[in-house]
Amino acid sequence: MRDITITTDSIGEAWLEVARQILAHGESSEYDAMPILEVEQATLSVAHPDPQDALIARLADPERLQWMHANFTDHSLVAALGDARSYASRLFDYGAEGRDQVQWVIDRLRADPSSRSATITTFEPLLDTSYIPCVSMLDFWIRAGAVEQVVYAHSIDFGAKGYGNLVELADLQHRVAAGLGMPVGRLVFIVKSAHVYDSELSYMNSVLDSAKL
Repeated sequence: MRDITITTDSIGEAWLEVARQILAHGESSEYDAMPILEVEQATLSVAHPDPQDALIARLADPERLQWMHANFTDHSLVAALGDARSYASRLFDYGAEGRDQVQWVIDRLRADPSSRSATITTFEPLLDTSYIPCVSMLDFWIRAGAVEQVVYAHSIDFGAKGYGNLVELADLQHRVAAGLGMPVGRLVFIVKSAHVYDSELSYMNSVLDSAKL
C-alpha cells in the first residue's frame, strides 16, 4: 500500500491509526534482513501534539518509552545501535563540536518569524559510517501564530518505537515553542517506510484490542 495520510488530534491517535493501516493493508517486505509489514509514504498530521499523550501513557510499553527518551536526552553512545551517537548528541552537540541545533532554530525564528529555513538534521556524514538515523530532518516554522514542525524519516517501526518517536518529537516542538513564547501548532511526520516487524505483530494486535476498551 502506498501514500496514506492520517489526520488526527493527538499523537496517540496517529500511532494507533498508522498501526491499523499497516496491519490491515501493509505489504510483506524486509528491513535489515528481518520480515516486516510495510506501508510506503505515510504522512501523519497531528493537530495538538502533546508529549504527555494519554493514549500513549495508557497503551505504550514504559521501557520502550524510556529507551527512546534516553536516546533524545542522553549524549552517551547507543549500544543497541552499534554505539551510534544518540539523537541528543546529534541535536544538541552536532558533529561533536558543541553546536546546539535546537537553540539555533529558536534563535533563527526569533530573528525572522517568517523564516522557511529553520531546518536541522540528525545526519552527521563524517561520523555516520554505518548507522543512518531514522529521523533525519526536523523543520520548524511559524504558521497562524503557532510553531509547527515537519519531520522526515526514512523508516519508522510503529510496533516498538514509533510512539516513542512521536512523544520525543512533540517534546522538541514544545521546547522550541516555549523558547519563542508561542503556542504549539501541528506536527507533520512524513515516513517513507512505516512498518511493523513480524515479531511485533501480536503485540500491536493486543495494543489495538486494548485501545477499544
